[in-house]
Amino acid sequence: MVSAEQLDMEVMTPLMEEAGGEEEDVDIDEDSEHPPRGITFTQTLLHLLKGNIGTGLLGLPLAVKNAGILLGPVSLVLMGVVCLHCMHILVNCSHQLSERLKRSPLGYSETVAVAMETSSSQCLRKGAHFGRHLVNFFLVLTQLGFCSVYFVFLAENIKQVMEGARPNTSAETVPLYSNSSEEGAVSPDTPAAAGLDLRLYMVFLLPFIIVLTFIRDLRNMAVLSAIANLCMAISLILIFTYILHDVSDPRSLPYASTWRKFPFFFGTAIFAFEGIGVVLPLENQMSEPKRFPQALNIGMGVIIVLYVTLATLGYLCFRDDIKGSITLNLPHDSWSNQLVKVLYSFGVFVSFAVQFFVPAEILVPPVCERIRKSWRRAADLSLRAVLVCLTCVTAVMIPRLDLVISLVGAVSSSALALIFPPLVELMAFPTQPPPPLLLLKDLSIATLGFIGFLAGTYVTMEEIIYPDDQGQTHLRDHGNWTTPTTSPP
Repeated sequence: MVSAEQLDMEVMTPLMEEAGGEEEDVDIDEDSEHPPRGITFTQTLLHLLKGNIGTGLLGLPLAVKNAGILLGPVSLVLMGVVCLHCMHILVNCSHQLSERLKRSPLGYSETVAVAMETSSSQCLRKGAHFGRHLVNFFLVLTQLGFCSVYFVFLAENIKQVMEGARPNTSAETVPLYSNSSEEGAVSPDTPAAAGLDLRLYMVFLLPFIIVLTFIRDLRNMAVLSAIANLCMAISLILIFTYILHDVSDPRSLPYASTWRKFPFFFGTAIFAFEGIGVVLPLENQMSEPKRFPQALNIGMGVIIVLYVTLATLGYLCFRDDIKGSITLNLPHDSWSNQLVKVLYSFGVFVSFAVQFFVPAEILVPPVCERIRKSWRRAADLSLRAVLVCLTCVTAVMIPRLDLVISLVGAVSSSALALIFPPLVELMAFPTQPPPPLLLLKDLSIATLGFIGFLAGTYVTMEEIIYPDDQGQTHLRDHGNWTTPTTSPP
């Protein structure tokens, strides 16, 4: 029986076609005596769910707040349908190009490069090498962005668990940071002191995460990965159990938010649909590739329903107090709420190694090839440590979960999920120029992604550099910075 983490390796490997080089060919030759069995339809579904369900899911209630109780869920469904269509585009273009040129299955960056090479435009043909590196750049940027989000998420939740479990302090105790009333209705058991600064928790986590990323073969984490998946599933069940007990009247909430807040919704929502990078690897490893469109439709259908349900119910439960992750809104007066934070944090901690695997395998081997063999192992570990420190520094500089998620989604996820696939379809279409309706459809999707990229990046960077008055208050008063900032009425 193939272990869960062996399947993770199969899923991740095609994302790194540029990093493998000659070593990849050697592995293929060695395994030729034992042909791969491929993954089943059910396993493909599970990996689609795993590739899309992460920290982004927990930030969707805040995204609905930034869009409105009516506009938010509707936009989330539309964005999910568009992302699903772009996934189908990528798979179809990869098939067409590999069959037309009699090539083996293509990965994401290879699909873009081949589409440019076969284009009728000489300018695009010359830029094929650049296109391949551009996609790899966004893959690396996206994965490292996920890792930065993980740092903030882990620090936020561990901070709440550690400080929520402390015995109540006396009134004379002087806290390092004071919690304002806007942190939400806290229970009598919640300590009066906010404790250590959030950034110190990130620094404390750093050595443990560095050691985790030193595991270069993810097969060694098979048991941990399976346990992590189970922990995250249990956490989601407990979250739904809690929020279903306190659902408010949606008519009392704004149906649509301001246009200034909508780009924050876009960044968070597109971040949540983070699975396009594993679509081609999954399809290429499937034992019955013809059934992949069906698996993709079912998997993404389940994901869209889960996203809309949790986002809407979470906002209805916590209303304007909703934070960058719904776990941060769970009070400390229940062991089950604390268990949610512990279990999901463990799942995210293990997932850090999987998300980090892609950028490490793209960036580290080319550097190590230029170093003497006796120094390569030390260089490998050092570069991994530097990359982890880079993600930690980013998290320390932007220690607000909602802003980190929105920025990563707007900058990198929008390019991979919405901009590249329709452009690839136009370049790979057999007849040039493509039909007018196809041209209009693809350019509309790419334009939507580009506008979301510009608007989401602008408003998020503006909020990071020039936080409004309420944001400044949070920076002074809280070690926990996930409460979204909004302009005073």
